[in-house]
Amino acid sequence: MMKVGELTYIVAGELPAELGNLNVVEINVADNHLMGPIPFSIFNISTLLMMGLSFNNFSGHLPSTMGLSLPNLELLHLADNRLSGVIPSSITNSSKLTIVDMTGNSFIGTIPDFGNLRLLRRLAMGGNNLTGESLRLFSSLTNCQDLEILEVAANKLSGVLPTSIGNLSTSLRILRAFECNISGVIPAEIGNLRSLEDLYLDNNQLTGFIPRTVGKLKSLQRIYLQHNKLDGYIPAELCQLSNLGHLYLSDNMLSGSIPPCLGELKYLRGVYLDSNKLKSTVPLNFWNLNDLLQLNLSHNSLSGLLPSEIEILKVIRELDLSWNHFSGEIPSSIGKIQSLVLINSAHNKFAGKIPESLGNIISLESLDLSYNNFSGLIPKSLETLKYLQYFDVAHNRLEGEIPTGGNFANFTSQSFMKNYALCSEERIQFPHCRKTLKRSRSKNVVSLMKYILAPIISVILAVIITLLVVRRQKLNKHATENEISLQLEWRRISYRELRDATNGFRKSNILGSGSFGTVYGGTLSDGLNIAVKVFNLESEEARATKSFGTESQVLSTTRHRNLVRIIGCCSSIEFKALILENMPNGNLEKWLYSHNSFLDILKRLNIAIDVALALEYLNHSHTFTIVHCDLKPSNILLDEDMVAHIGDFGIAKLFGEGELISQTKTLATIGYMSPEYGAEGIVSTSGDVYSYGVMLLEMYTRKKPTDEMFDEQMSLKSWVSQSLDEHRIIEVVDTNLLGRGDENFSRKEQCVSSILSLAIDCLIDSPTERINMREVGARLQKIKATIPSR
Repeated sequence: MMKVGELTYIVAGELPAELGNLNVVEINVADNHLMGPIPFSIFNISTLLMMGLSFNNFSGHLPSTMGLSLPNLELLHLADNRLSGVIPSSITNSSKLTIVDMTGNSFIGTIPDFGNLRLLRRLAMGGNNLTGESLRLFSSLTNCQDLEILEVAANKLSGVLPTSIGNLSTSLRILRAFECNISGVIPAEIGNLRSLEDLYLDNNQLTGFIPRTVGKLKSLQRIYLQHNKLDGYIPAELCQLSNLGHLYLSDNMLSGSIPPCLGELKYLRGVYLDSNKLKSTVPLNFWNLNDLLQLNLSHNSLSGLLPSEIEILKVIRELDLSWNHFSGEIPSSIGKIQSLVLINSAHNKFAGKIPESLGNIISLESLDLSYNNFSGLIPKSLETLKYLQYFDVAHNRLEGEIPTGGNFANFTSQSFMKNYALCSEERIQFPHCRKTLKRSRSKNVVSLMKYILAPIISVILAVIITLLVVRRQKLNKHATENEISLQLEWRRISYRELRDATNGFRKSNILGSGSFGTVYGGTLSDGLNIAVKVFNLESEEARATKSFGTESQVLSTTRHRNLVRIIGCCSSIEFKALILENMPNGNLEKWLYSHNSFLDILKRLNIAIDVALALEYLNHSHTFTIVHCDLKPSNILLDEDMVAHIGDFGIAKLFGEGELISQTKTLATIGYMSPEYGAEGIVSTSGDVYSYGVMLLEMYTRKKPTDEMFDEQMSLKSWVSQSLDEHRIIEVVDTNLLGRGDENFSRKEQCVSSILSLAIDCLIDSPTERINMREVGARLQKIKATIPSR
């Protein structure tokens, strides 16, 4: 797609040289398959304000006089092509330039002195073969006091980081200088960059300490310092970075202990401290980082036990503790972490039995327990892990038969070598399991049972009789109450407390209403803000009661950061209510259609990822499969940090073991139901995928599937699908999200286009051909990595 002035064309092949005859202000052919050299004639269009040639296959070099003939140029986008040669120094004569993006080419020579470009906001030169002194580069850019993004990564620079780095723009948000062969220390003056959000200095030759002044960078979200030669302690000043989400310090020479205060940084998502010289134990509060996704502490000298509190890491995907001195048993509570994909505890001093509960981690793909002191049997429960691809328990004290079910036939014999007494009937490297010994042992057992069987039977009968009496007493006591049993962690809240908390269920306290009840906002006597979902038992008592039971069962058995948390329950014959955590920012529908609220591309994407993670957990990672059945924006609730939580499980379906499809007579919301659900009442996880796809389209088009513009001839799906085919997505996207004047228009457009394409893949008519929520989540994360920061 080519945009010349206000006209849009579909183009292919090479750019025509005749373009140079047009007096235009904008040429944008980004993200095509164009090739060949860039016609020199377009570098003579003195009226040009924007040149967008990124994401093509252009080759050749740039004219040496380009800056002299483009005096009005403001935006220069040449990224991700095959351009080569030197960058003309004349480019600095285009004094109105605000964005220069040449990343991902094959430019050589030195980086020109861009210090003359006083209006420069973004300079991106990464991924080339540029050379020069880093000291000169950073010093020259101190004149660019509007600079927000500086990217020179993956070039062949040399020298040190100058102290003048602290004189760079106070607006600088992103500094990418990884893989540049930079040496020396990190200057303390880096702490002057108060707006810095991303710091990428990894894969260099940096030495010395991490400066304590880093603690002044209050906006910092990502620190990448891995693969350097840094030494000293991890500074406790890092704990002052309340927004820190990613901390990468791998492969340095850091020593000492892990600062305990790191466990108080609630936004931490990825922590990589591996391949250093860290000692001591892991601070206990480190296991309270309940939103942590990756933790790598491998190749250090850490010691101590793993606490049962490890289960608090409820969304962690990768846990690597290998090559340390950890000891004791691995707590069985680890089996409650349903999200784990990788566990590596090799080369430690762990002992005891391998927990049976590991078989509950159904998403597990890699499990390495080698070189420890584990004893006993290899749990049979591990045979149920259908995604397990790598398994190693070599060099332990295990005994008994090597399992043969599940994926165990795919694991090499090396995975079981050097153990105490493992046996196998199928692997020639191991002795056969001695059945005669088993028979001998069974005879001994029979002899022993002659003496102890009678008293054992007597005790068992006495216990059974006692239990039957107690059960009958309990059934008689509760026969008329018709209550659902509460989980121990639920609060028992009376009707009077709820009435007082909601001002007598006053209309002004209503937060919303649905098919089976009304939700009231309230405050308990201890100051806790709550949402009370009161079920309407007057109109359809049977359906409302069933909905109450279903929602109670779902919420009591699930635990995920993106699901609404249940606090308590109040239930009797005449009144049923669930007490839920309060979501102060309301629901997604309000934010999409309110004139007073706005969500940008990134915020909508974060919400979409939150919902995808929750559905992946429900559909694939929970102990039993749960299908929500009624996914839509009004059921997506937002907390104080704008984190999304799925709510309203009133018509959800809970599947038994091995069950994949169910049927129902309960219809969900029109417009969001999958074809098979609406026509035949067929419920499966694919139905949730379809509803998610509709919601994703609605999020980025701001059009409901039931909008009056849609009819039998055109639906929301076909409307968007046609715009994608014709490269006209700007016509369907929410007008608040994309504008041709945006500085990152091309990348934003590509990002939204990728999201809409993903949504269409969720809306394939055949449920067996739709993608699943695991794939959806992975693709959204990749899309997020490409989105412009602003």
